[in-house]
Amino acid sequence: MHAGTIAILSGILALGLACQWLAWRSKLPSILFLLIVGITLGPVTGWLNPKELFGDLFFPFVSLSVAIILFEGSLTLKVSELRGHGPVVRNLITLGTVITWVIAAVSVHWLLDMSWSLSILFGAIVVVSGPTVVIPLLRTVRPHQPIANVLRWEGILIDPLGAILAVLVFDVIIAAQTSISISHIATTVIIMVLTGVGLGIAFGQLLGHALRNQWLPDYLRDFAALAAAVLAFGIAETIQSESGLLAVTIMGVWLANMRDVEIEDILNFKESLSLLLISGLFIILAARLDLMQLSALGFSALAILGILQFVGGPLRAFACSIGSPLKWRERLLIGWIFPRGIVAAAIASLFALRLEETDIAGAEQLVPLVFAVIIGTVVIQSITAAPLARWLRVAEPEPRGVLIVGGNEVARMLASALLEAGFRVLLADDSWRNINKARMQSIPSFFGNAISAYADRHLDLIGLGHLFAVSSRPTLNRLACVRYEHEFGRNAVYALQSNADVTETEKKRITSQVSGQALFGKDVTYKALSERLEQGADVRMTPLTKEFTVEHYKDQHPNAIVLFAVDNNKNLRVSASSKPLAPEQGWTLVSLLSAEDTESSPDNKTT
Repeated sequence: MHAGTIAILSGILALGLACQWLAWRSKLPSILFLLIVGITLGPVTGWLNPKELFGDLFFPFVSLSVAIILFEGSLTLKVSELRGHGPVVRNLITLGTVITWVIAAVSVHWLLDMSWSLSILFGAIVVVSGPTVVIPLLRTVRPHQPIANVLRWEGILIDPLGAILAVLVFDVIIAAQTSISISHIATTVIIMVLTGVGLGIAFGQLLGHALRNQWLPDYLRDFAALAAAVLAFGIAETIQSESGLLAVTIMGVWLANMRDVEIEDILNFKESLSLLLISGLFIILAARLDLMQLSALGFSALAILGILQFVGGPLRAFACSIGSPLKWRERLLIGWIFPRGIVAAAIASLFALRLEETDIAGAEQLVPLVFAVIIGTVVIQSITAAPLARWLRVAEPEPRGVLIVGGNEVARMLASALLEAGFRVLLADDSWRNINKARMQSIPSFFGNAISAYADRHLDLIGLGHLFAVSSRPTLNRLACVRYEHEFGRNAVYALQSNADVTETEKKRITSQVSGQALFGKDVTYKALSERLEQGADVRMTPLTKEFTVEHYKDQHPNAIVLFAVDNNKNLRVSASSKPLAPEQGWTLVSLLSAEDTESSPDNKTT
């Protein structure tokens, strides 16, 4: 018996990992694959029965998992960042939430004849989207920067705010179900809110104070945050049932907005833990779906999905962007992309379990209806968003651009050459002196450390597909390669070698899996390029023709350093140690030529 249970749990974990990997490879939301696996294991084959697997622990497991997921999501909600992302995002998470809530509630009440209390709860649940479904879509769709910024921040902010709304609505329903008078209902709700908010603030303040004053060693910070969140949830539920989710959400928001409290390491840990819980939880919840109930919704579920997709989304986007510089094409895409995600599924399943215990009529329809909306929005938008963005002409081209880490003279030379060749460039450096020089040369730049938590939230990577780490600090270059390998792929991260990289023995040299590919070859160093620039070297672009081949070029310029090339399809071809260039007819070589070489080749174009 125990062996079978262990096998099932380990299988769920392995399948969750497989789904996340498939999502990464396909650039589709992981929820799509988790749904397929959960439905296959549960209602289709009957191999997984969550109720039998967990028994009486099923409800506590789901409750604690949702609490941890909401805590992690609320840690990203910083008021300062909300103010910094414009009125459109602010309107979407306030007015847009109300619009979606009202349309969803009225639609389900009208089409399914569901009670107003459950209809309002359904509307509150489906206002939640989330970064776990939005960001993979953005990577596939690649919309223009204003659209990407709005959708990304809406997804991040709507998760905890929408969860708070759903929890409050649910608390009112439970209070009304168990109370006999309006005054008693109001008292119960007030106690729920005060308990959740009070304990959330208290635990957030206490943990933040401990972190700020370094009362905890580094290796206990993550554990302490997790323990504090679970303890806050447990105490809140003990004092007043259904106040625990509100407590952990408020705790995360409070902690995220405390001054001089560094929580990035905690957030990274919570993201990993949430990924584990989300993968397993969604497979388990999908396995509980009753396909008969889902199919019984029939046309009504399709109609509700259609209203949310074709009416609610565009209405919310156009209403919330009045007075903004967004064009109608951009507004339409913002209205189209709003997939429902894992938080909506988890909250709906948790609430349904509690509602069924209180014998509320129609509660059994809540989960299949929410899952129908999740499945429909994810599938529809995954299939149509990219073609729609191209048709509206609001999609970025293929990610051919380059993120350059470093703002020194070598970095600025490369940036200018890439811009001249027609590629998007973003130069990142934490030296204001270097950034100021780059901006004087009209080079798009980011002031900040490219591997900082600030960069993770604010660095716009839309349209970028390569990394050139050319800082004068070798350690920063290596860390940048590690950081952006997942984003761009191992074959698209390059680091300029330092003298130490060239002279170190194999026993001491850091592997390319960590340090990135050697940009321009293993023998080309930052010092060599810097010295050439000081001596008057210049960048030249040379087209290769049938009459002037790469062999002719090498004979004419034996000392040239080929930086990169542009092939016949306008793609960037980088000169690196792992894949030497093999230029062909029609390509354009971009090289650094010494002053003598540039004087001897006046026909070459100067960047």
